[in-house]
Amino acid sequence: MTKSRKQLHLGAILSGVGTGQNDWLHPGLPGDASVNINWYIEAARKAEAAKFDHVFIVDSPYITPDTAPHFLNRLEPLTLLSALAVTTSKIGLAGTLTTSYWEPFNVARQFASLDLISNGRAGWNVVTTGLEGASRNYGREAHFPHQDRYRRAAEFLSVVKGLWDSYEDDAFPRDKSRKIFLDKAKLHALNHHGEFFNVAGPLNIQRSRQGQPVIFQAGESAEGRAFGAAIAEGIYSNAENFEQAKEYYDDVKSQAAALGRNPDHIVILPGLIPIIADTDEVAEARQAAQIGNLDLDKALVQLGRPFNYHDFTQYPLDAPFPSVEHLTLNSYKGHAERIIRIARRENLTLRETAWRFAAGRRPFVGSPQTVADEIEHWFEGGACDGFNFRVVNPEDFERFTGEVVPILRERGLFRSEYEHDTLRGHLGLPYPENRHAEARFAAE
Repeated sequence: MTKSRKQLHLGAILSGVGTGQNDWLHPGLPGDASVNINWYIEAARKAEAAKFDHVFIVDSPYITPDTAPHFLNRLEPLTLLSALAVTTSKIGLAGTLTTSYWEPFNVARQFASLDLISNGRAGWNVVTTGLEGASRNYGREAHFPHQDRYRRAAEFLSVVKGLWDSYEDDAFPRDKSRKIFLDKAKLHALNHHGEFFNVAGPLNIQRSRQGQPVIFQAGESAEGRAFGAAIAEGIYSNAENFEQAKEYYDDVKSQAAALGRNPDHIVILPGLIPIIADTDEVAEARQAAQIGNLDLDKALVQLGRPFNYHDFTQYPLDAPFPSVEHLTLNSYKGHAERIIRIARRENLTLRETAWRFAAGRRPFVGSPQTVADEIEHWFEGGACDGFNFRVVNPEDFERFTGEVVPILRERGLFRSEYEHDTLRGHLGLPYPENRHAEARFAAE
C-alpha cells in the first residue's frame, strides 16, 4: 500500500495499578504494580519490542485517602526512569516533574543525568501542579495562583534550558597527552536574574547525544494551550471524540505558528484507552460491563479531583450539576472547566456527571480492525500526530501491540523498526544546537 506522508507516534503511559478507582482489580495486574520495578521493566520492554516512541510516567505531589490506587503508592518518576534506562536500549523515557515545587538547578541536573544514562532518550513533562494541597507538602501555606504558575513555569524552563547549554558539545577534549580535560572557553555561566529565580550556573554535567531532553506538556485551559504552543515539543492531550481532538490540535498548532515556531516540531498525542475484542459487539459489551461495575461513591471522588478534591457528596445527586466555577481557577483548570462545560451543555445532573466522567467516552472500542480504522481516521484527519496508550489492562495492551499495530504497519502508518537511537530522532524533532556555539559561529 502507498505509504502515508508521515507516520504515527505512539507512547505508552505506565500507570501501574491504574488511575481509575477499579483498574487495580484486573486479575492479570499485580496488586503492587505501581511500586514493582519488574512490572515497569516488562511493560517498557513490551512497548520497545512494539517500536513505541517512548514510555511516560505521570506524577503529582498530593494525595487523599480516597485517591485512586496508583496515586496512593507509586515510584518517583526520575528514579524509575533511570532503572528503565539501563533495562531498555531504544525507547524514549519521559517523566513528569512540577515547576511549582522544585528548583531549576536540581531539575536541570536530574534530567541531564537521565539523558546521559539513557544515551539521549530522556523527556520532561513540564507541569505546574493542579492540586492546592501540594503546597503544604513543600512548606507553603497556599498554592501559587494559577496566573503565577505559568509565568513561573516559563521562567523555570528558560533557566533549565540555559543550564543545559552550560557546556558546548566539544567542551571536553579529555586529552591526556596535553593534560587538558576541559576547554574552559566552552564552559558558560548562566547568571540569570528574573522574577522568580536567581541562578548563577554553570551546570556541572554535559549535554547528551540528543542535545537536550525533549520538552513535553499537557494543558487544556487557555493558559495551558498557550504555554504548550510556546514551549512544548510534545503535548499530551485528552479528547472524547474526533471533533474535540481536531479543535485542540488546530488551535495549538496555529498558536505555535503565530509565535514563529514550526508546527511540525510539536507532536500532539491524545490519550488512548481502547477496548479490543474479536468483534465490535463483544468489545461494546465489555465496555457496558465496565460501566456497570462502577461505584458511585468512588465516581464522586474521582469527579472531585480536578476541583482540588472537592466534596461533591454535599449536593443532591439528582439536581443539576452544581455551580462550582469558583473552584476551577487554582485546580486542574482545563479539566475542571471541561467537566462544567459538558455538564451544562448536556443538562446533566450531578449523578449523571459523575457516571459520565468515571466511565468516559471511548471512541476506540471494537475489533482490532475497527480500532485501527479509528486511529487512522484521527491521524489522517489532522486530529493528532499519534497517541499515548495507557497501559493498565494487560489484555488490551497485548492485543493492541499484537493485532492493531500490525494493521497500522500494513497501512504504512507505523514503523517496523527504529530508525534512530534518541527520543528526538523517534519524534522527528531537530537537534537543539548549543546557544553559545551558535552565537560564536554567527559572529565568525
